[in-house]
Amino acid sequence: MRTTLRALEGLLLSGGQRTARRNAWTAVLDDRRRATARAEVQHVLDARTEAVRRPV
Repeated sequence: MRTTLRALEGLLLSGGQRTARRNAWTAVLDDRRRATARAEVQHVLDARTEAVRRPV
């Protein structure tokens, strides 16, 4: 499927548009990775805060 989409993209878009679209998609994927990492860190920090608040 991905190969088919790349082939169609190559036929329909000029080189600059293709590069811009690829760069935009890469940025979206990077943003998703950063958001996932932030959520994981926040979860760890929240758990740590709860552990500190609870009396032993």
